[in-house]
Amino acid sequence: MPERTWELCLLLLLGLVLGSQEALPPPCESQIYCHGELLHQVQMAKLYQDDKQFVDMPLSSAPEQVLQRFKELANTHNNSIPQQQLQMFLKEHFQAKGQELQPWTPEDWKDSPQFLQKISDPKLRAWAGQLHQLWKKLGKKVKPEVLHYPERFSLIYSQHPFIVPGGRFLEFYYWDSYWAMEGLLLSEMPETVKGMLQNFLDLVQTYGHVPNGARVYYLQRSQPPLLTLMMDRYVTHTNDTAFLRDNIGTLALELDFWTETRNISVSLWEKSYVLNRYYVPYGGPRPESYSKDAELADTLPEGDQETLWAELKAGAESGWDFSSRWLVGGPNPDLLSSIRTSKFVPVDLNAFLCRAEELMSNFYLSLGNASQAMKYRNLREQRLAALKAILWDEEKGAWFDYDLENGKQNQEFYPSNLAPLWAGCFSDPGVVDKALKYLEDSKILTYQHGIPTSLRKTGQQWDFPNGWAPLQDLVIRGLAKSPSPRTQEVAFQLAQNWIRTNFDVYSQKSAMYEKYDISNGGQPGGGGEYEVQEGFGWTNGVALVLLDLYGDRLSSGTQTAFLEPHCLAAALLLSFLFSLLPQ
Repeated sequence: MPERTWELCLLLLLGLVLGSQEALPPPCESQIYCHGELLHQVQMAKLYQDDKQFVDMPLSSAPEQVLQRFKELANTHNNSIPQQQLQMFLKEHFQAKGQELQPWTPEDWKDSPQFLQKISDPKLRAWAGQLHQLWKKLGKKVKPEVLHYPERFSLIYSQHPFIVPGGRFLEFYYWDSYWAMEGLLLSEMPETVKGMLQNFLDLVQTYGHVPNGARVYYLQRSQPPLLTLMMDRYVTHTNDTAFLRDNIGTLALELDFWTETRNISVSLWEKSYVLNRYYVPYGGPRPESYSKDAELADTLPEGDQETLWAELKAGAESGWDFSSRWLVGGPNPDLLSSIRTSKFVPVDLNAFLCRAEELMSNFYLSLGNASQAMKYRNLREQRLAALKAILWDEEKGAWFDYDLENGKQNQEFYPSNLAPLWAGCFSDPGVVDKALKYLEDSKILTYQHGIPTSLRKTGQQWDFPNGWAPLQDLVIRGLAKSPSPRTQEVAFQLAQNWIRTNFDVYSQKSAMYEKYDISNGGQPGGGGEYEVQEGFGWTNGVALVLLDLYGDRLSSGTQTAFLEPHCLAAALLLSFLFSLLPQ
């Protein structure tokens, strides 16, 4: 056969193979908010600084009418609509973002929760009072029209009001809410927490899992599974066992989602272990970051684009969107196009599930269901064995994500490497002190303003030099479990570092942030896909947790970097007085 014919045959076969790869399904059915030509044209025109703005805008009329009008407009301009016409179309058919929500002051908010009295430092006590005030600023309630016309909104209707993270995040998010709830319970606001819990339980009843956040474009991905842990915090605080009894089946349903759709088998020494991973097999760019995802995909061969988009969604499901943690082992670990989230077995995900299994066993036991209690106890035992066999490194004294493709642990530093301590998922009490040595060996204790998210500087927001509140909590409360006074003292010192960073930035900016630059204690964080956001739900929650835990010892510091002490007191007083004015 002539050489040219061979080439044609090979090309034909290659075309058949590539052609047989079906496109992955879209993130949701909406041809406005999740996929389709309208979404593509608007987002690629970059009419807004943030792609999230468009997909958060409610419709002024039924989606069928809007799509029909768009089709007519596109036909008129041969599918290339001038920017001015596109802007006029949006003005006519869409409303401004945030219209579907209204401010809400929690009914159980009170002036002086008891935990404030435990804080010895007067400046920190005044500041904690300010953080307590912020719950009123972050409270939201969904308007009734979202219930009556759900097809006109990307927001998913929630019956109960809730606390949002803040900034660009106008809806509630899954794992953010765990730390917000911890803070709310310290603020003695259990009814607010119960309502938020009910919203999550309703989502599981409707969709079989908790979406990333309360928007239709988040439907096919979740976030770190903390619902069972939320229930535990609430029940421990209130002893509301009737609520637990009514909803235990829904908690089981959510865990089934993770163990059935996010499971992976790992073999070692002829033995197989089942663990879990982040995995979102849905295609297309993320609607809320559409243009960035589309442009990133343009740097890859066409056959790799759907895979990239699925991996980006898995990264969003991890909560770490984005990090070198998901790039290591790829062709270029500094480029986001190398992302391979689903190829890792993450330490923190499996630690959270291990804790959930333990709690479910305890819940069922307290409700008198011994067989279900035994089922979850056995699941936890299996996971403990898998964590030890696949993720634990005895020599280093920490757990590490497992790289499925390369068949080895990723031994880079991340605070999540110590998540099993926080989750209580270890059988040898000595591992807590080994973890302290790991932190010392990794030189993490040399950072004076907080624990870095990684030691790689990639420009991604879940990397150096950013520090995030929930990751501080994983390490601090993990170390605090040690019976060793030295390890407990390190936990306190890490808490002191983080509180002072939060306090110093608040002293300068009168705001709390989603992340902080720990290479410079007086700065909010940066990097990633959007500007650093103010608010901020989980940062406030973790600060209150640490102030409650160590309030008798924590210090605001003798020097305040940005305001003299009398100015700081005046600023705090002024801010407090403003909060009393009618909204």
